[in-house]
Amino acid sequence: MEDNITNVDVNYGMFNLGTGELILIFLVILLLFGAKRLPELARGLGKGINEFKDAVETSKKEILDAKEKADNPIGEEGSQE
Repeated sequence: MEDNITNVDVNYGMFNLGTGELILIFLVILLLFGAKRLPELARGLGKGINEFKDAVETSKKEILDAKEKADNPIGEEGSQE
């Protein structure tokens, strides 16, 4: 019995938007908020993304530290009191 997987249909794009759709979305946002507010919105979005990335990295570090601490036997941790 041979398992040959040759025709796998995988959708890697979450939103799968083309150039036309992105331009349309940008124009709608421009009409709703106006040209003066777009830089403010972009700055806020950028700050939010950066805060999210920082939170994810902090969580990853805490999880890895906890895993490392759990994997080490008590005698090998050093002189931490």
